[in-house]
Amino acid sequence: MDKITFLIERAEEGGFNARAINQSIFTQAETLALLEINIADAIECHFDDIRPGFELKLVDL
Repeated sequence: MDKITFLIERAEEGGFNARAINQSIFTQAETLALLEINIADAIECHFDDIRPGFELKLVDL
């Protein structure tokens, strides 16, 4: 697996939600910069031996 794609949406309560396509990974943050950090952390926690990269797809921002 080379990359995981995350769909990014504005959260109703503020900030942003990120949901991975084809993986059970979800995270959120107040800013897009913090969201990227949280996504990297979530990927590290989700996978033991590999560290795939990721790309972001912004939805209705």
